[in-house]
This record gives sequence, structure tokens and C-alpha cells, in this order.
Amino acid sequence: MSGSKTKAAGPQAQDIHYRVELADLHSHLFSVTLHIANPQAAQLLQLPVWIPGSYLVREFAKNLQQLECKQAGRSVAALQRDKASWVVDCKPGVPLQVHYQVYAFDSSVRTAWLDATRGFFNGTSLFLKVAGAEEQSHAVEIIAPPQAPHWKLATALEPVRALKSGFGSYRAANYDTLVDCPVEMGDFWSASFTACGIPHRFVVAGATESFDGDRLIADTQAICETEVRFWHGAQAKAGAKHTDNPVPFKSYLFLLNAVNDGYGGLEHSNSTVLICTRKDLPRKARQTLAQPVHKQPEGYTTLLGLISHEYFHTWNVKRLRPAEFARYDYTQENYTELLWFFEGFTSYYDDLLLRRAGRIDNTAYLKLLGKTINQVQQTPGRLVQSVAQASFDAWVKYYRQDENTANATVSYYTKGSLVALCLDLTLRAEGRTTLDAVMQALWRTCAAGPMSEQNLLDVLAELGGRSFAKDIARWVHSTQELPVAELLEKHGVKVHREPDQVAQQLGLRVKESGGLTIHQVLRGGAAEKAGFAHGDEWLAVQAEGPKSTGAWRMQTLDDLMLYAGNAKKVTATVARDKRLLNLTLTLPKASQAVRLASSDAALVNRWLEPAAP
Repeated sequence: MSGSKTKAAGPQAQDIHYRVELADLHSHLFSVTLHIANPQAAQLLQLPVWIPGSYLVREFAKNLQQLECKQAGRSVAALQRDKASWVVDCKPGVPLQVHYQVYAFDSSVRTAWLDATRGFFNGTSLFLKVAGAEEQSHAVEIIAPPQAPHWKLATALEPVRALKSGFGSYRAANYDTLVDCPVEMGDFWSASFTACGIPHRFVVAGATESFDGDRLIADTQAICETEVRFWHGAQAKAGAKHTDNPVPFKSYLFLLNAVNDGYGGLEHSNSTVLICTRKDLPRKARQTLAQPVHKQPEGYTTLLGLISHEYFHTWNVKRLRPAEFARYDYTQENYTELLWFFEGFTSYYDDLLLRRAGRIDNTAYLKLLGKTINQVQQTPGRLVQSVAQASFDAWVKYYRQDENTANATVSYYTKGSLVALCLDLTLRAEGRTTLDAVMQALWRTCAAGPMSEQNLLDVLAELGGRSFAKDIARWVHSTQELPVAELLEKHGVKVHREPDQVAQQLGLRVKESGGLTIHQVLRGGAAEKAGFAHGDEWLAVQAEGPKSTGAWRMQTLDDLMLYAGNAKKVTATVARDKRLLNLTLTLPKASQAVRLASSDAALVNRWLEPAAP
């Protein structure tokens, strides 16, 4: 082992070696030099068009520029074959050097960013794939920026010769591993902890002075320990030998970027990238300008749910993965009908495991679950598209949402989580097993290879004592309503109905910044029947009837209740393409939303609390 390390220590020992430099912080340019020790004749180079975990072709090659190739100091031609592929006219066996730049100004978790305050990249945005060498070891050297000597670097790549700051040399076993390890650079906050004896590190960029890092670490540690033990049992603890069911990573890295406005996450095999708003970070108790009662921001619970979600993906999708993802094809869409399972079931467990980790109580959990139920029920597309179809169409629908999305499709996150809920509560009601046991059995049988829907059905039949094929067909492959309410009632949860938000009652999604603009018009709603359309600016409203007080200026939807009184109809004045239109809006009867409350604490606890080891 030591001899192998010595050989791999220098970049010259690697057939595939990348050198990454921060060429210009203000121009947002990374400079990449790729050294191929033993190229093929007509060597093919390709940049991915998508990143696993985010199902949209994003055309990363649009940010690549000034591609130049040399052999023995002489320039060789690189012919672009398609939008993201180049064929280099080189001699086989003679070392090839490829140099290019990548523009990086996307602050999302999916691509790359570089400015004077922070650097970040996913390998899918920076590293050309050397065709034919995907399974070879890949070396990466990331150069510390002289213009920012205080910067540090964090990544889950295996270090070979790294400085204390983190800059230096790394390696990956193959190309898949290389592009599965994002890199964060800058003057970030960092702290470490162990969960079940496994080293974890949490990096936060963009935090303010009020940030309570101790709180974040304590909560994240509790989440991680709960999830490791979910998958690996009570024996998953510090110092235990996981010989029969080993934890699939030796260390783990959280990379969080706190911004003014943003939210999301992207899973990786032993790390994750997160983004949240600064106001949602946990805050230290004030020493000055003290508040009567110090409370953490509500958005902090959402952030913890995101942490729980992405960490759960370490098992469910990164290793226990759909058969179609057994080997990623980075050049095109990779279709699967199973995102309802891999994203939806993960969405079910993210909040449930927050409850089991003691980060929220039963009341808070039921409030989050009620929100998910309402989101699905308020989506007309649930009656148009099955959740299996939604999974397959993610590439063209979920990630390309428009004004008609809610009418044409359903989220495989939210409905998928309710499928998991229905399955779990059905299994518990029948008394043979739980969804926990099903997930753990799937992990033991499929973690080393691809998983299919049939694998799920087989495990359900084995543990549940009957076939669940009809249930899955009805809940996943049709547009029939899910039996959520009746199953919750059996487990001690009362389903209350109460008036919905005004927008939902009208069948609208609106934007209320600087005026009232129509964003979406829901199928079959009162607004659609009146003739509202996406992009309309709702300017005024006038109640119809002899006692009308005239037209009133609209600023928010709440103004409608103020100015309409008890009128059954109103005239809505909207601006569309600079033309004023008067629309007759019949005010509908109040629609209802779901609110969940515990009616039998013992039954609820039996479901929400972890099973005894």
C-alpha cells in the first residue's frame, strides 16, 4: 500500500491529470490543463451535458472556451464533433496536453462559481472526459490563488499531497468518482464532528455574524447518527466493526452556501452541496438588542430537512440506485420511472427522521406532512399524469416548469413521499412489517447493484406476506387518489378540513412584488373560467350589484376580500400586453385544505418513534 501511494504521489505518475487554476476571479474563469500520458489516435474528449441528481440537460459545454491541444510542444487540431465532444488529431502514445478555460458564474449547487469572494465547482462542469480511460485513476492538482492567499479548500476527493489550506493534489479511482466530488474554495467557516464513529465535516460559505455554528453541528450530528443507524442498525456506533453491513463511506463532507435568496441541494457519494438563505441559518442568542423570546427562524427546520434529505441519498440513489443508472451516460438523458421511489421515498424519510432524531416534535411533523398533502391536492396535474410518468418526464417537465406545469404534471417528490406514507401505514396496519424494514432489506439485496420496481415488489411480498402489485399499480402507475386520510385516521391522526388560501380558492398562483401579477392559472378553477391568463397584471376590482362602491386598486390578493364584500361576482380589470381587459369573476365557494392533529398519541408515537433495537 505504501509503495502504491508513493508512485501516485506525483502528477507525472498518472495517465490522466488535471491542473486547475483560478485564472481570473473578476472574469470568473477557471483555467484547466489536462495531461493525457497515453492518448489514443483521434482521442475523443467529452464534457458532460448533465449532472447526476439533477435531471436536466444543462449544456455545460456552453461555458468552455479557448480549447487548445499540444503534443511534443506542437499544436494539434481538435475538431468539435457535436455540442460537447471534440476529436483530437493526435498521435497515439505521445503525451497530449489540453488547455481550456471555463466560465463560472452560476451560484446553484449544479455547476460552478468563481469571484473574488468564493470559488466552487462540480467536476461535470470542469473536467473533460477522456474516452476509453474512464476507469483509470485520475489525478487533480488545484492551485492556491495568489490573489487570495487566505482562501481554503474543501472536497471529498482523496488527498495525495495537500497543504493545510486544502489546496494541492488529489486523486479519484475513476472518472465517475472524480466528478462526484465537488470542490469549495474561499474564506469559509468549518467544523468537524463524528457520527457513529465516522468523521464528518461541515463547511459554510456566506454566513453572517449571527450564525450559530454549534447549533448546526449538534443538529446535523443527531440527524447523521439517526440515519446511519436506520440503515445499519444499533451496531452502527463508534468503534463497531460493520463486517456484515458496512457503512459505505469513511468520511463525509457537507458544503453549504448561504445566500440572500436560494434553496436546494445535490447529493454525492460521500458529500453534498447545499444552498439556503442566510436568514434561515441558526442564530446565536442576542447579547445586544435582545428579543423577549429568542427563536430560531422557521426556515431552519426546512434547512434541517434538506440536510436530512441529501444525507439519506447517500444510500438511496447514490448506491441503491435504479437499474437505468447502473452506469451514467453523461452525453444524454438517462431515463427512469423510479424517481418516485428514489426522490419521493427520500422525501418521506427526511422529515420523519428529523422527528426520530428529536429535532422536531409530533406536532411539527404533522404540520410538515399536512403541507405536503395540500401541495399534492392543490395540483390539478395529479389527475393528468401518474407519478411514474412524472419520473420519466423529469427531463422535460419537472426541471422546465412553466405556467402550465401544475395543470399537466405532478411532483415525484411530493406525491412520491405520499406513496411512501401510504405504503408504510398500510404495512403497519397489516402488522407484518414496516417500510423501514423494506428499505433496509432492499439495501442488503440491491446496494451492490441496480434496483428495479420488481425488486421492491419482491421484498414487499416477502416481508408483507402478500402481493402489493395492485397497490403500486394504483398509487404509482395511475392517477387515482391516494388513501391518505383513511390511513392516517387508522394511526391516530385526525384529518381536519379548513378554508384554503384565497389564491387556491380562486385557482391562482400569483406574484405580489410591486403589484399583483398572475403566475399560474389552475385547471378548472374560477380564475380560468373568468379568463385570467399567465402574465396578467391584476389592476382593479369592482363588486357587482346595486351597492357597489366602484373600482378599487388591487395590490395583493387579500384586497379582494376587502373590496368584494359579500358580492357573488366581481369585475376584475387586468392589463395584458398593455391592453386593459375587464373579466367577470364568479367568486367560488370556499375550498378546503388539510390540517393534521394527533387524536391518539400512543398510535402516533408507535409510527413516528424509532423501533426498539
